[in-house]
Amino acid sequence: MRKSLNPNRRDPQSILEELKGFSAEDPDYRQSRLWSLVYYLDEPLERFLAEAYQAYASANGLNPLAFKSLKKLEAEIIAFTTSLLHAPESACGVVTSGGTESCLLAVKTYRDRIKTLGGVEAPEMILPTSAHVAWAKGAEYFGVKIVWLPLGDDPRADVSKLEALITPRTALILGSAPDYPHGTIDPISEMSEIALRHEVPMHVDACVGGFILPFMEMNGRAIPVFDYRAPGVTSMSADLHKYGFAAKGASTITYRDLSYLKHQMFVSQDWAGGVFASPALLGTRPGGAYAAAWAALQYFGVEGYCELAARTAEAVDRIVAGLAQIPGLRLLARPQGPLVAYGSAEPGLDIFVVGDQMEARGWNINRLQFPDGLHAMVTARHLAVVDDYLADLAASVAVARAHPEYAQQGGAAVYGMIARAPFRDMVRAQVLETFASYYSAGGG
Repeated sequence: MRKSLNPNRRDPQSILEELKGFSAEDPDYRQSRLWSLVYYLDEPLERFLAEAYQAYASANGLNPLAFKSLKKLEAEIIAFTTSLLHAPESACGVVTSGGTESCLLAVKTYRDRIKTLGGVEAPEMILPTSAHVAWAKGAEYFGVKIVWLPLGDDPRADVSKLEALITPRTALILGSAPDYPHGTIDPISEMSEIALRHEVPMHVDACVGGFILPFMEMNGRAIPVFDYRAPGVTSMSADLHKYGFAAKGASTITYRDLSYLKHQMFVSQDWAGGVFASPALLGTRPGGAYAAAWAALQYFGVEGYCELAARTAEAVDRIVAGLAQIPGLRLLARPQGPLVAYGSAEPGLDIFVVGDQMEARGWNINRLQFPDGLHAMVTARHLAVVDDYLADLAASVAVARAHPEYAQQGGAAVYGMIARAPFRDMVRAQVLETFASYYSAGGG
């Protein structure tokens, strides 16, 4: 690793060749061996998005009065999104850098709203225990207490326990569509009724589902109401760079009307650099991400997204059917979207050993805990590899069953220890030390 800048200019082509070489050990997402992180379809789309991004690569969305083109792109993206999510005409929002920023903004917005309108100095938010970890991050960043809503047997948020958790300090109720760990959609309509009755705002985290569930529904799949059709839903987050297949760095947060969005905004009237206003967390907002997101929406349209949703649903159905044919495995939940989670149905079968064996066969596998499981975020492109995936999964289960001692080795030992360690603060401290080491001087 170089530790100082080269003294002279370098040949551009040699730089690009070296840059490409750095990815040699990255996950092989182009061959659909990866089941999260990247949403890849094909090289023509990649080149198209790169060209759209490059057209606005130097543009900055910091000041909407400067780059009017970016404000137009953002306005159209938000209009498309709110229409897709059945929002009223008054709906508004902003483009963000990703799902985490969208979630963080919702926490900040509703914290400030209850402080301003209700005079509450110690706000709380009610989160299902399956909520994405970005919400816990937002709670830590913005000083909002989490009140955990347990799950039912589905596993979805247990509505029967929601009302008892609401207090005058409740700034926000959250539902997921779907949640990341299990792939289930929380009972948004029922939660919405309770939120409306208690005059508490409700956010739906549709970062995963926002740009696929509507098209699955259009294709005739039974999808429970999860969007602004539930009258108590006051805001939603939906990622463009997931199932919208935009370039990385594009999500949305939308609100039922401007009265909510105003609490998201930051204004400083006394800065020496002039009066400053910002609608979201970032100052500089990369114009290329706006352009590529807008271009992706134009590229697919309703027809294209419906086709992608149909292929994705077929892949999910085939994986679910295939899992049922592999003795020793069980679904952790019945998928209601593009996510599949499964675990062991046999006491002696370690699901983390199965994960290790899958990785030895070239698949990049995500692990779950509480309960232990494996996870797949399915895209349309995975339809082509479902048979290979299931064949390797059956073989991996056979190896894990024949070699229970593998649970004491490799990733299975690490994940098993972390998932079962009783002292969670100790786990946190150790993970922090390990993770921080990656960012030490020299890159760890």
